[in-house]
Amino acid sequence: MKYIFGPVASRRFGMSLGIDLSPDKKRCNFDCIYCELEPAKPVEIYDNPPNVYEIFNEVKEAVNQFDFDVLTITSNGEPTLYPYLNELIDKLKTLNKKLLILSNSSTIYKKEMQNTLKKLDIVKLSLDSVMEKTFKKLDRPHKDISLKNIIEGIIKFRKIYKGELIIEILVVKGINDKKEEFIAFNKVLEQINPDRVDISTIDRPPAYKVEGVSINKLFQLSEYIKNQKIFIPTREKIEYKIENLTKEELLNTLKKRPFSESDVKNILDEHTQRIFNDLLKENLIEEVWVGGIKFYKAYI
Repeated sequence: MKYIFGPVASRRFGMSLGIDLSPDKKRCNFDCIYCELEPAKPVEIYDNPPNVYEIFNEVKEAVNQFDFDVLTITSNGEPTLYPYLNELIDKLKTLNKKLLILSNSSTIYKKEMQNTLKKLDIVKLSLDSVMEKTFKKLDRPHKDISLKNIIEGIIKFRKIYKGELIIEILVVKGINDKKEEFIAFNKVLEQINPDRVDISTIDRPPAYKVEGVSINKLFQLSEYIKNQKIFIPTREKIEYKIENLTKEELLNTLKKRPFSESDVKNILDEHTQRIFNDLLKENLIEEVWVGGIKFYKAYI
């Protein structure tokens, strides 16, 4: 199959059947320094786009062959550059599968793109920095792309979108791993009000000579983001711990930051886990699912 890959086990979305809208080469309006694809000059136009029916017929065949949780629209580059995306999504919706797109946010300021993406069940938008200098250094966007437009576009999209909106921040060592970056993120995320915030780091060999940060560092940076459901995907052993909280302290923490199921298992010490289980039995904590990830939050 040309456009289909998987199903693959995603740390963030369960079993995913992928649709690659640019399988033959990289087509992206960013040249992110952490990208696993080869460096390439940013482009704004998708050249020689395939026919919608060519993609859809392949997807339809794969859907009948595989079991999966979500049908993921992605690309060797930026999927929203595909000029027939709106028509393709309309066709995919007839399959009655949960639809997700992974986008770099670059086109979200366009009203027509907002109307296209609002048809999806889950929209994951990257936002690696809310500071212009850092954004340009990290994502290396096409010269016509504005961070201000991206942020304003996400805020406007949130107001019309009824599905699950996930913001992903990818942290690169020495670039966007500062306290000031995440304090600024917190202010912008308050305006966006996403359903979930994923904070990750480099997981595969990058295009340029840059490094990721430790998982412990990601947890430390996440402390500057308040009142958001934060998910930190990892394959590593987590040393970061929350220890010896009282019942009141844990409830207060869960009001400010819901914990994922992984957080409960990996970052609460034994004492605090017992407190957590007691709160769960007392029905003082509720379960909330976002993009296939279970979170626990305190009733307010």
